[in-house]
Amino acid sequence: MVPFIPAADLKDKFGIFGHFYSVEVTPTFFVECRSVLEIIATELVPKQLSLISNRKPDAVFVMMNPGSSRPLVEVDNRIHAEAIEDLAISLVPTKPDTTQYQVMRLMHYCDWRHVRVLNLSDLRCSKSVEFFKQFRQLEALHSFDAHSLFSSRRKRELTSKLTRERTIPIVCAWGLGAELDPLIERCQSTFDKSRIVRGLVQEGTTHRYLHPLPSLQRQKLLWVNQMVEQLRSDSMLVDVR
Repeated sequence: MVPFIPAADLKDKFGIFGHFYSVEVTPTFFVECRSVLEIIATELVPKQLSLISNRKPDAVFVMMNPGSSRPLVEVDNRIHAEAIEDLAISLVPTKPDTTQYQVMRLMHYCDWRHVRVLNLSDLRCSKSVEFFKQFRQLEALHSFDAHSLFSSRRKRELTSKLTRERTIPIVCAWGLGAELDPLIERCQSTFDKSRIVRGLVQEGTTHRYLHPLPSLQRQKLLWVNQMVEQLRSDSMLVDVR
């Protein structure tokens, strides 16, 4: 069993940067979103944050949605739903949450210096029930599925964020909710069959992956340990410290 690293010991080791934006779905209806999160070793953070997007990450995580993630600076970045294909990336410092600390723990044990986090949906909503309701309404009432990076309308953006390096693993960690099935199917249909896809799949399924932040502390530690073991078996770990 690897030790559980306290969040306080990780804060100075990594920088966290996200791209936050608002989508005008109708003239009176906006949704708040985050398209990507970059977790990178502090010594690698460039003065020009936009350069982070050009780096090849050690791994790409795909989770459910940004949850309560929020920027540490004021952001005024709006785009109309019809122009979503033209969305430009502008990274800002981001407040880490407990899920991201789980990712950092895995980064530590895998000796990863840079992880890119994508989501099934960009919608910023901290409560799962509300998130499920919101994305269904967006798609059913407004025909807006581009809240998801895996929408066909955002294919160019997805290609740049996933990178074409087939040796860079995709780690799936979006949770077990059956309500996610349409988003999961959309996501998995974009994966190249030759890509390395990892994660802790729910027994009896091929598409539901355990979330990094279960409710019990022992389960949090178990997730980190099982992921380390899985990656070690692939000979992808450089050093387990």
